[in-house]
Amino acid sequence: MYRVEDKYNCDMQEMYVLQNRIGAVLKPDVNECGDDGYSIISLYFDDLTDACYYDTLNGHENRNKYRIRIYNNSLDVIRLEVKQKKDSRICKKSKSISREQMNLLMSGHCIEDTGAADDPATLFNLAIRMGGLRPKVIVAYERKAYVFAPGNTRITFDRNIRACGRTEYFGRPDIVYDRLREQDSVLEIKYDEFIPDFLLQLLETGNLQQSSFSKYQLCRELYTDRIN
Repeated sequence: MYRVEDKYNCDMQEMYVLQNRIGAVLKPDVNECGDDGYSIISLYFDDLTDACYYDTLNGHENRNKYRIRIYNNSLDVIRLEVKQKKDSRICKKSKSISREQMNLLMSGHCIEDTGAADDPATLFNLAIRMGGLRPKVIVAYERKAYVFAPGNTRITFDRNIRACGRTEYFGRPDIVYDRLREQDSVLEIKYDEFIPDFLLQLLETGNLQQSSFSKYQLCRELYTDRIN
């Protein structure tokens, strides 16, 4: 199912105010492991022409992102994800994979798939065979997330966004990150068909500006000499 995803540039003061407002009325995400939320580390892939990067850079409405994601610096749960964007809506296809499957994909090999179009392994394998999909950059950040059942609404506050160009270090405890040169925090709002009015009122500051903020693009640009 395709969902709306709105992103807003958000400085730390605005994030603090909005997080307090939202946290007073909404439940935190089930992944939360403490008052600060939880950490997300993603290994992003792109093809030999860096199509995902350039589609994002040029604002193409229809585009894909391919990634492997872990939480709280642990390899106990490894998610394989393909995020598809069509016009203003997004759809994420996701499933758990093993460490062995993760290592195969990181080395450019295909893994077992179902052949179904909604299987992210199928989409990964197709991109590997057709475009030479390979790891490009590691993106990490901390997330505080809140959910509200009506509209399947999800509000996330992402901060301390950072990158590592050594993709072979994904999942390792000795990884070293580089900080973004630009803004390193973002507010994201995701919902199905509608978002309740009272949430829009809580999120109003008078200063928020909607953005096409892409963590993948900004982190790739830390290593511009490696693009193409």
